[in-house]
Amino acid sequence: MPSSIIFILIIIIAAVIFFSILFTFIPVGLWITAYFAGVKIGFFTLVGMRLRRVIPSKIVGPLIKATKAGLDLSVDKLEAHYLAGGDVNSVVDALIAAQRANINLQFERAAAIDLAGRNVLEAVQVSVNPKVIETPKVAAVAKDGIEVMVKARVTVRANIERLVGGAGEETIIARVGEGIVTTVGSAESHKKVLENPDSISRTVLDKGLDAGTAFEILSIDIADVDVGRNIGAKLQTDQAEADKRIAQAKAEERRAMAVAREQEMKAEVQSMRAKVVEAEAEVPLAISKALKDGNIGVMDYYKLKNILADTDMRDAISKLNKSDEKNNRGNDKI
Repeated sequence: MPSSIIFILIIIIAAVIFFSILFTFIPVGLWITAYFAGVKIGFFTLVGMRLRRVIPSKIVGPLIKATKAGLDLSVDKLEAHYLAGGDVNSVVDALIAAQRANINLQFERAAAIDLAGRNVLEAVQVSVNPKVIETPKVAAVAKDGIEVMVKARVTVRANIERLVGGAGEETIIARVGEGIVTTVGSAESHKKVLENPDSISRTVLDKGLDAGTAFEILSIDIADVDVGRNIGAKLQTDQAEADKRIAQAKAEERRAMAVAREQEMKAEVQSMRAKVVEAEAEVPLAISKALKDGNIGVMDYYKLKNILADTDMRDAISKLNKSDEKNNRGNDKI
């Protein structure tokens, strides 16, 4: 093969490699698109984006949309927002939507809203088309003790000026719930709440619940009102049950003390009986001593024995009579 042909092949291969690297590093197609769209952006700017690890399409695409919409945005602003971690495309779409709706929204504020973690395009859309937030059922108790379950629908509009640093939907729901509880709790009867549910809306709106939030409350509509439990009666029942348990505990305490006192008295009786038995055990000794000393005679001793025997006999007879009377009563009942 002639050397001239080899040289031409080498030149062709080198040119292919060069242009491949060039077109990979410099997005020529994107530059051509921007040029015909009327966006002036140089090759070195695109190369700088590559060096700064910025995807050129993420900047050039939104810039073309902004230029076509008549917005005056610079490449540096868009690239700075991209490097800060923002969504350039969403910010540009929000600026275009705000311009069409005659909302004064600057790029710096839109970028700040986006970097704050809020969806700036959705905020502009909510500012144009109000959003309805539905609260969960809020339980409140009127003065008559009846529980009332209220569900409300809050119509809000985004406040662009307060999107940065303003509270979100959770705060709106919490404040509306607080207003519902306050309004129902101040009602004399749950019937008044059922008759005039719009009184809840008026009272809640008068409190200025949207202060410090990212929204402006347009209206509060009561969607549903249900009657719940009789909390007052339940509390009274619980109190009565608690009082009954306290009384039972005190009665049990008194009974235990009475039982303990009874046991103490039984122990005291046994102690006294033991003393009687001990004293009776000394009687034969005393009699024996009296006989030895001659204080009593033998006949006196026998008379004493007869008296004791007679007493025992009478006790036995009386016990028999009592037993017969019990048997007779039992037979009469039968």
